[in-house]
Amino acid sequence: MHTLTDPELSAGLAGFEEAVGAITLDDIPATRQFLTGLQAAMASQAPEIPGVLTSDHHAPGADGDPDVFVRVYQPEKRLDLLPALLWIHGGGYVLGDVAGDDLKAKSLALSLNCVVASVEYRLAPENPFPAPLDDCYAALKWLAANTERFGIRENKIAIGGASAGGGLAAGLGLLARDRGEVDVCYQLLIYPMIDDTNTEQASETVPDAPLWTRANNLIGWRSYLGQEPGSKGISPYAAPSRAEDLSGLPPTYIGVGTPDLFRDEDIEYAQRLMKAGVPTELHVYADGFHGFDGFAPESDAAQRFTGEQIKLLARALHQ
Repeated sequence: MHTLTDPELSAGLAGFEEAVGAITLDDIPATRQFLTGLQAAMASQAPEIPGVLTSDHHAPGADGDPDVFVRVYQPEKRLDLLPALLWIHGGGYVLGDVAGDDLKAKSLALSLNCVVASVEYRLAPENPFPAPLDDCYAALKWLAANTERFGIRENKIAIGGASAGGGLAAGLGLLARDRGEVDVCYQLLIYPMIDDTNTEQASETVPDAPLWTRANNLIGWRSYLGQEPGSKGISPYAAPSRAEDLSGLPPTYIGVGTPDLFRDEDIEYAQRLMKAGVPTELHVYADGFHGFDGFAPESDAAQRFTGEQIKLLARALHQ
């Protein structure tokens, strides 16, 4: 496993592992229940974020799919039309919900002075691909169809997410480009989970990764795809690294850390975006383990990580 040299990140990782231990996907329902309790406890200790109005809605699902829950966050003080961000939570395609990212979404709405719509997509393995991505696309279409209702600038809708949420955002970017129904102005991909072939297991010669381990990654992909990852014929909308043509995608931010299991796939995807002519920002953080901005939020690395995302996304949304 990668040895962390940043004392702030080392302390953040050690504190989490001491308090919680390892997160595994051996029993997905039990892990979901555990994380729900953990998130509730963390939220109860977090400071309130005033100045944000929230409202709950349901976007119609496509082709007989169930409606999709979407929570909308708006700055309380607003004088004009605002840009919007469709936010997609992470969790390895099998964990997470809108409530778990509630504080994140509120912070984004205020920091970016924008409307944030957070989508509650169906989770695998109960609902494998394409169900989660279909839900995200339904939410995107609904948001674009309700710009007047929420005071949104029609040409300023971005998409973004972290980890599996980043993977879904990348797949959504491809899907939106190919269907041509919604114009996405930017995609924010935070350590996205995009390569189903990255399933080599830890051994004496293959180091494991902190927090999101190789074992978890295999289970996450297997659950999402409904088949063995690395198989032939897997859709690039499910695993965006498989996309042959990346041209025509919106300007993109990709951020990842050196010890993150997704480092190589994210760097390669960014390089391919650049070669395809897509304006791309790639930021790699030494010692930035998966989720380091959440587990060591006060660290210098996390502050720079989130600060750069806000600056770039704000420029894309407000220019």
